[in-house]
Amino acid sequence: MASDRVTEIPVVFYRTAAGAEPGQGMVTELVDRRSQDDRIDLATLQVGWPIGMPLCRSLGAGLWEVRSKLANNRIARLIFFVAEGRIGVLHGFIKKPLRSPWRKSE
Repeated sequence: MASDRVTEIPVVFYRTAAGAEPGQGMVTELVDRRSQDDRIDLATLQVGWPIGMPLCRSLGAGLWEVRSKLANNRIARLIFFVAEGRIGVLHGFIKKPLRSPWRKSE
């Protein structure tokens, strides 16, 4: 009988010499809020790799980004690579909206 279990690729987070984990910090912050609207699609990546657009995009040189939409029209990004059967998360951030300096505020 074939196994119906889904295989998850393990995720590891980059850690600086000082012990900071830039990618994990953002993921933890969003999980701690416990908002259903704020979710990073890391779990989807773990069970569905390889995934293309609109969720994942190649940045070149073996780097990829997970593109997640959050509440209030915010956008989150996780920068990662895949090697030796693991997903290595390097950095995470929430994109800030670009504002033109010549645009009048409303």
